[in-house]
Amino acid sequence: MRREHWRGIIEAYRHLLPIDPQTPVITLFEGNTPLVASRTVGSRIKRDVWFKVEGANPTGSFKDRGMTVAVSRAMQASSRGVICASTGNTAASASAYAARAGLPCVVIVPAGGVAAGKLVQTLAHGATVVAVDGTFDQAGALTRKAAVQFDLTSVNSINPDRIHGQQTVAWEICDTMGEAPDLVALPVGNAGNITALWQGFQAYHGRDVIHRLPRLIGMQAAGAAPLVEGRVIPEPRTLASAIRIGNPASWQKAVDAAKASGGVFHAVDDSEILEAQRLLAEEEGVFAEPASAAGLAGVMRLWAMNRLPPGETVVVVLTGHGLKDADAWSARLPLPARVPPTSEAVAAAIEQAGHSERGR
Repeated sequence: MRREHWRGIIEAYRHLLPIDPQTPVITLFEGNTPLVASRTVGSRIKRDVWFKVEGANPTGSFKDRGMTVAVSRAMQASSRGVICASTGNTAASASAYAARAGLPCVVIVPAGGVAAGKLVQTLAHGATVVAVDGTFDQAGALTRKAAVQFDLTSVNSINPDRIHGQQTVAWEICDTMGEAPDLVALPVGNAGNITALWQGFQAYHGRDVIHRLPRLIGMQAAGAAPLVEGRVIPEPRTLASAIRIGNPASWQKAVDAAKASGGVFHAVDDSEILEAQRLLAEEEGVFAEPASAAGLAGVMRLWAMNRLPPGETVVVVLTGHGLKDADAWSARLPLPARVPPTSEAVAAAIEQAGHSERGR
């Protein structure tokens, strides 16, 4: 007997999205990502902690949720193609969904500012990639001009269809838990995601699906924290390339979302981000890219500062898979030692790593 399978966020939430019967659905069956209970972090900080693992989406990041809606709507409008500026994840997602739709895709990236894994994804899907000697914010300005010049649909988060699709993270969290959590922590770069989550929680609250609204805590890297500092950062710096953005496109909407939810923005150091990434990988079994780990880094900081109320349920949104930016991790890991192909050599290497033989 054939089982009913997940058909993507548009079919799951069609009644809440700007989709009509004439919209051609371009999907890779995104969404329905795991909400995983913490094994060690929660017990350490004595809170009920959960991880929304968005790296399980088809291209490895949360961007797929907004992209399925944006590209479907672009197809409905008979668009000539799509275009975006990106630090990597939007590029990978846009190029994949454009390929699925049979549309041309143009991506403008800051030269040297995109993780290799994301750039490979984008090129593999056949996108035209233009690398500019400048920042993401400069790439964004050039993208907006090129969209008009070449009559292409922008699929950056300034496109409201992207935001509509990304609301579904909030809906899935609530559908799984049966209610909104007390706190949602997530990384903030161009600020579309925190905007979308708040919009999503509000929509469910307005329909009485949930009976409370969570606080949203947006985490930025200390070298790229315009929303924390309240000013544009001309040359943002952080190893978390996905949030290396100095002038977020959704700045005011993100500020409004955090304020309305009773939340705030915080900055975390790269060292805190890397430690959070290590905790996720080694203790929770979840491999997340550095930017994704910023949310957990912020939760750990708030807990250390005694600013995390006891008894709360916390959801950390992990926005992208660790393989998206594997260089950030592999640069910190020693290569495995080479040994002769003998049982004795293998046993010695295992013992050296701290394992004992059976019975000893």
